[in-house]
Amino acid sequence: MSKKITVNENLVISKIYLVRGQKVMLDEDLSEMYGLETRRLNEQVKRNIERFPQDFMFQLTDKKFENLKSQFATSSWGGRRKLPQEKLMLS
Repeated sequence: MSKKITVNENLVISKIYLVRGQKVMLDEDLSEMYGLETRRLNEQVKRNIERFPQDFMFQLTDKKFENLKSQFATSSWGGRRKLPQEKLMLS
């Protein structure tokens, strides 16, 4: 039996970013919405990758990650330690 999750529409919309003309969400935002640890969400996607489109997920380069951090003013003492996995939004 699957568990139903209710998420505020405005919250979802605020977590969608436009990257290279594609609507994407960060893995940490998705995992927060589903109530999971980010690493668990990524593990499950990788274990079940055949259920997703080939271009469903990609990882930022170091340079793009630094640019993303600067856009969101991530503090040097907190935040992510690994590059985020991006999830393409299916239209």
